Amino acid sequence: MTRAETMQAELPLAPHPVRAGRIAVDGDAPAIALLDWDDIAAQLDAEGYALLPGWLAPQQARSLGRLAADAAPAGAGDLYRLPAALPEPLAAWREALYRHLVPIANRWSERLGAASRYPDELADFLHRCHQARQTRPLSRFSLLREDGYVALHQQHDGEHVFPLQCVALLSEPGRDFTGGEFVMTEQRPRMQSRPMVLPLRLGDAALIATAHRPARGAGGDYRVNLKHAISRVRGGTRIGLDLSFHDAP
Repeated sequence: MTRAETMQAELPLAPHPVRAGRIAVDGDAPAIALLDWDDIAAQLDAEGYALLPGWLAPQQARSLGRLAADAAPAGAGDLYRLPAALPEPLAAWREALYRHLVPIANRWSERLGAASRYPDELADFLHRCHQARQTRPLSRFSLLREDGYVALHQQHDGEHVFPLQCVALLSEPGRDFTGGEFVMTEQRPRMQSRPMVLPLRLGDAALIATAHRPARGAGGDYRVNLKHAISRVRGGTRIGLDLSFHDAP
């Protein structure tokens, strides 16, 4: 089986190469509270994603990229799962993002007619996941080398799924790698799929819909289906980070 075929088959993640605790990240923490959350909510409502340019300083992105490369087990696949107890500062970043995303997630649930609501704190939501036997962590690093890619997919297994997640790029397009674009597709009822390419650079992040989002139609709100992928890397090594807010069965 070729590398491309292996990625198409969604090769299992390597088991927890990064231990809980603290990892060295240069520079100040991203100012999550100072982001324009009204604008982020508007982008998510309109497109299913919101770009966060320069979310990480270049040296921070490089630090995380080195960690991901050093943690990769020899002979493993291209996706490296982080532990359930994320190391700091990733755990603090994820908790802060969750607090600001909860109002958007609950508003989406209401628009789609769902009865459930998300708690204010990430720990409470993860407890809800674990009670439903969703204990498999989904946050991960990705290291894609030449011909590697991630097929279109959704991370929405289980009874409790948070409708948003965060992705970040830890290497520089055109310098560290070529190809490897972050791609999303959106499927609306009775319409052709709409492809979207997110123009991420080193240190950029994006908040994206995990699987579905509400859209406004003539007859009211309806459900839009979204998937995401990383196109084939043509040269070099592309390093990325995915932060998920729910665990899977």
